[in-house]
Amino acid sequence: MSSAPSTDAPARVGPDGVSRAGLAYAVSAYLLWGFLPVYFIALAPSGPVEIVAMRILLSLVFCALLIAVTRSWRAFRALVRDRRVVLIMGLAGVLIFVNWLTYVFAAVSGQVVEAALGYFINPIVTVFLGVIVLRERLNAVQWAAVGISIVAVVVLAVGYGQMPWIALVLAFSFGFYGLIKKRVGHRVDAVSGLTLETAWLAPVAAVLLVVVASTTGLTIGTESGWHTALLLSAGAVTAIPLLLFAAASRRLPLIYMGFIQYFAPFIQFVVGVVILGEPMPPERWAGFGLVWLALVVLTVDLVRGARAARRAANLEPV
Repeated sequence: MSSAPSTDAPARVGPDGVSRAGLAYAVSAYLLWGFLPVYFIALAPSGPVEIVAMRILLSLVFCALLIAVTRSWRAFRALVRDRRVVLIMGLAGVLIFVNWLTYVFAAVSGQVVEAALGYFINPIVTVFLGVIVLRERLNAVQWAAVGISIVAVVVLAVGYGQMPWIALVLAFSFGFYGLIKKRVGHRVDAVSGLTLETAWLAPVAAVLLVVVASTTGLTIGTESGWHTALLLSAGAVTAIPLLLFAAASRRLPLIYMGFIQYFAPFIQFVVGVVILGEPMPPERWAGFGLVWLALVVLTVDLVRGARAARRAANLEPV
């Protein structure tokens, strides 16, 4: 059994040859991620530490149930026996813990717009990390995008009198997380990866819940039934978008995933500005404008590169 349709079956494609199911999975994943701040805000009065700790433990439970239902224990046990993979996923767990805690803190403290900024600049940070860590070479257009994004951060820092730390922590933690996940490649699927990551973090989450219980007190079970149900849904809320994303990435070309990934921060930006009424002074608009310009430059280069690769493939002799 499998939680997603088999990739061996012929996928329905549109007139342009793109998988319709892949598009549906990708859009669904990023829509869910986009509205995630609303979910965390709805968990008030729960604090970020309690929310993240519950998210870790419930994600582990949800993934374990999913592995059991899909009868994937044999494949998961094979991963567990690989010491290198287990250690790598432990490091990935640390990074995703930092990312989750920062993101939830931003959501519950009225800083959703800055969190959106973090995911807008994440693709540019990923390119920058490719140069620093993987020794990749950038062309002039890509360097221009990186330079524009650096100017954007400077503009935001000067305008606010401080660095946009939330955005930078989110962008770099997720950027390094992506690099680590790239190391394990296709050996670790979305469910197994999240299971290993949350298994590493489960003892930390348990300790955090004990600390919260002994200080401010846990909110689960003390508020309304609706609040308890929402908090207990944290595992599914975490895992379902990841599964949709994994299904989409197997069906769509990278260029489509690159475009659709901007859905989430755009929705977060709209939620922060329109729904939550977060302030957008001129310096913040200027900073975001520069970030969006950098993304346009990067996207144009991505499209150009994809077209060049397609033309080269068509010219190769069969």
